[in-house]
Amino acid sequence: MIDIASPLRLRLDSAALVDNWRWLGTAGGAEAGAAIKADGYGLGARAVMRHLAAAGCRHFFVATWAEAAALMPLPAGVSLSVLHGVGTEDLIAARTLPARPVLNSVEQVRRWRDGGEGRPCDVMVDTGMNRLGLRVEEARGGALDGLAIETLLSHLASADEDSAQNERQLAAFAAVRDAIPARRTSLANSAGICLGTDYGFDLTRPGLALYGGVPRREAEGAIRQVVFPETRVLQVRDVPAGEAVGYGATWTARCDSRIAVANIGYADGYLRCHVGTGGARFAGQALPLVGRVSMDLVAFDASGVDGLAEGDWLALDYDLVATSARCGLSQYELLTGLGNRFARHWS
Repeated sequence: MIDIASPLRLRLDSAALVDNWRWLGTAGGAEAGAAIKADGYGLGARAVMRHLAAAGCRHFFVATWAEAAALMPLPAGVSLSVLHGVGTEDLIAARTLPARPVLNSVEQVRRWRDGGEGRPCDVMVDTGMNRLGLRVEEARGGALDGLAIETLLSHLASADEDSAQNERQLAAFAAVRDAIPARRTSLANSAGICLGTDYGFDLTRPGLALYGGVPRREAEGAIRQVVFPETRVLQVRDVPAGEAVGYGATWTARCDSRIAVANIGYADGYLRCHVGTGGARFAGQALPLVGRVSMDLVAFDASGVDGLAEGDWLALDYDLVATSARCGLSQYELLTGLGNRFARHWS
């Protein structure tokens, strides 16, 4: 098989990933697991699991059984939970793979009783988000009797805001915890960890903050950037004053300019919302994004940038907090949108 280098790459900092996980464990006052759904928020779930497991992380969470299967075989000593539970077509995978379903409804509980062969499970209780999970009255009304529950979970709806809903959900989950036997309990995501140790219970489930996202002001200065996208220059061209660049002629050179055309676009998750605010850097020199973002091409104004040539690498301006504020995408979208044409290089 021919080894062909990609013109896109993500430089990924494993030390920052591990440091973020350790800080989240300390800040949450509880053991920290890791949400690695959506292919580890775009970084590559297998590599994320490997680095965090080596650092001591023991509890991992994915969304679907397909994601679970892609992680096999698991590192020794870790557990894996599948957040979307067990549907009618999932029973073979759920019985075969060394992972637990997070049961989310009375129907899933019944399905697991009938087909789970008595294996342990996790259970999600809805304490106010109205997304997934048994209602509190269902959970406390006997629906879970006899199940071997490893982890009892709920999920905070407004943890990234200073909302009274957080305290209501905390109180509701504490009451459920006292009523339903489980080996451990888990409520807080990344933002929930920042609300304080009362939200930690036995196990936290950080996602965004592991990967460099800052969910709340309490994490500012503590969470380190993990992802650094880079793109290779395909061509450096001269554009005379008065000529336009890209589809729709939305940018016109005010003076004689040099334009670097790079190998990235909206097919790679670099969307048109970056127009007007996006940019890149070469050897510390700034290159503003100009013109429209195409499917797999963009243009940067390289006027006055010394030494730039075809084949050089540009580092995208991709600080998650600042980029989110500029372009309007959430930090989650900025991470998970990074496409599979990026080669992923861990340091």
